[in-house]
This record gives sequence, C-alpha cells and structure tokens, in this order.
Amino acid sequence: MPVTKPALLIVLDTNVLVSGLLKRSGPPGRILELILSGAIQLALDVRILDEYTRVLGRPALKIPFSAARQVLDYLAIAAEWVTAEPLQPIPPHILDLADLPFAEVAITARAWALVTGNQRHFFFLKDYGLPVLTPADFLASQPSQ
Repeated sequence: MPVTKPALLIVLDTNVLVSGLLKRSGPPGRILELILSGAIQLALDVRILDEYTRVLGRPALKIPFSAARQVLDYLAIAAEWVTAEPLQPIPPHILDLADLPFAEVAITARAWALVTGNQRHFFFLKDYGLPVLTPADFLASQPSQ
C-alpha cells in the first residue's frame, strides 16, 4: 500500500479565506481549492472558526450563504483542531489583538506558515521562526505535494 504524504499544515488569516470565496481565480482562490482538495490542511481553534463564521456572514460581502456554509462545514471536519498555548507575555509589536488567535494556533500547531494579506500584522512572528506569507508567496514557495 502506498504511503500517503501528510497534508501541509497552515494557518489562514480570515482575509485570505474571504478573498478566496469572492474570487476563485486568484492566489487566495487557489489556496482555498488546495484546502478543499485536502492538499493542504488548516490548523484551527474555536476562536478562528468563530471569526470565519462572523466575517463570512457579513451581508456587505455578498458571499452566498450556501457557499460559506459548505466551506465552514468542511473546515470544521477536516481541520487540525488545536488547543493553542497563549503567548505570554503578549508580543509588544502586535498591531491588533484580534490577530493573536491566529499567531497562537500557528505556533502551537507548528504550522508550516501563516498565510495572510496583512503581513505587517504578523511581523512579530519572525521572533518565533514562523513564516508569514502572502497568498502569492505561499503558492510560489510551498513544497511540492
């Protein structure tokens, strides 16, 4: 029986998920396809899934409810669930405390990278040796599957 290579583990910032649902042809859309195909796996905790759910439900985004629900249901089943260790002390360079769950999950899960459209929000992760990549940079640098 052939050995299956484990999926690459990443943490995905909400802005990339939203962009992937809104425009399937760009890098965020390609990442979403890779997640939904099982080629890459997300590390999540309840705080992140709650944020995904709140943001995808915003009427202004005009994301069809059925598309959002389908993706959220898949993530709830397929993600690697993490009990994140709190970062103590809180990094002094963090720009937005709402980003803390993403950083904590990425560090605890030993994710390959955190993928975001807002790299500067996660600049402090360099101190933890965790790559913070834009969607395009992630696609260009991911190990071959």
